[in-house]
Amino acid sequence: MTKSLFDSFDEVSAKQWKQKIQFDLKGADYNEALIFKSLEGIDVKPFYHQEDLLNIENPVSLPTSWKNSLKIDVTDPESGNQLALKAIKKGAESIYFVIEEENIDPKNLLIGITKKTPVFFDTKFLSLSYVQKLAEVSKTSNLDIHVLTDIIGNLATTGNWHTSFKEDFASLTEIIEHKHLKSTISIDIDLYQNAGATMVQQLAYALSHANEYLNYFNSKNINPFKNSQILFKVAVGGNYFFEIAKLRALRLLWRSLAQEYKATEECHIIAYPSHRNKTILDYNVNMLRTTTECMSAILGGANTVYNIPYDDIYNLENDFGTRISLNQLLILKNESYFDIVKNPASGSYYIETLTDQLAEKALSLFKNIEEGGGFLNQLKSGTIQKKIKESAAKEQELFNNEQIILTGTNKYKNSEEITPTFQKPVFTQKKVRKTLLNPVVKRRLSDLIEKKLQ
Repeated sequence: MTKSLFDSFDEVSAKQWKQKIQFDLKGADYNEALIFKSLEGIDVKPFYHQEDLLNIENPVSLPTSWKNSLKIDVTDPESGNQLALKAIKKGAESIYFVIEEENIDPKNLLIGITKKTPVFFDTKFLSLSYVQKLAEVSKTSNLDIHVLTDIIGNLATTGNWHTSFKEDFASLTEIIEHKHLKSTISIDIDLYQNAGATMVQQLAYALSHANEYLNYFNSKNINPFKNSQILFKVAVGGNYFFEIAKLRALRLLWRSLAQEYKATEECHIIAYPSHRNKTILDYNVNMLRTTTECMSAILGGANTVYNIPYDDIYNLENDFGTRISLNQLLILKNESYFDIVKNPASGSYYIETLTDQLAEKALSLFKNIEEGGGFLNQLKSGTIQKKIKESAAKEQELFNNEQIILTGTNKYKNSEEITPTFQKPVFTQKKVRKTLLNPVVKRRLSDLIEKKLQ
């Protein structure tokens, strides 16, 4: 038996590595020169060592595989159906329908789709009659239909309940207990990410958001997960390694919370690129951004990943943008083999450490929220909105000072660039309406720069 190559070298401790680096700095301050201070309050070191894993005791369990998906904003059932069938033919493994209006007939929308293609219904309304229609289609056609409902997310987004706290929870109870559907509570973390929350805040708010549901159903002695797992909708930004760690930390946090309620410890994560760092200037760069963000989602352990077209900010659905967005996922799966290795980030000193630190900080913030009356109380008092605004302002300042760079927008600009024609609203629009609380508002980093060019 040959001697291992590594036996020829002495082990080098983290302390020895640091001493060598400090010697090479020739008097420069180690912390000032090489420690990066992130928005999450985590100090990123210049190197990580096996010693960093000694106190990490929570292994992350990830799904064995992931499915690519196509998100379709349905305006009418016939065109939505055609888009879905075309995508499935080209390699989409699941479909994510966003339904804005209750008059969209699910029977016509689902023609030709078979059980081997899971279908997610994200309805922007709360309707028991619509859920019943879906159940009838599922029963007769034997389809794999998932109905996603997040009444608290709707409150945070719009500032109002669909009807009222009591009626919304009563409707949600009926929906999740439906026998012929995989009706699930979904937690919309996308909202917090796109509004400018840090990753620690996103994770803590997700956990506290979920805890409101668990508290309610526990008090009613109802198991909300009889038919399916809880589902988290996660927007992935451009901080590559941190985003991988964010998804891993989410699973750790959910497992910890679920154990307290003796609920299922498994969760389903649907991940997709964020809008926050997407631009209308040098918009083709959005393809690069979405590619690395999908990679983070996959390596972080998402169950389902859908991509957004590079022109999603300003263009309506179009064949080219949709085809490219799906092809990016197909390349990652079939040509880059991102579907071969289970838990590829496991054992990475850096990512394992980030995962542990994000989870620890988020858990601490979660406990503070619960001590302060819980997520709903802090949402109604405006505390959550205030904290997100403060974080968003810090990130915006870094962007304005070119410490966060979006190529072609705040750095390396094309002075002769002509902005594209907008087919839909691009900039955040104020809606004057009566609300119970101030909604959490999504806002892109490049909004102000782009407005100046109009």
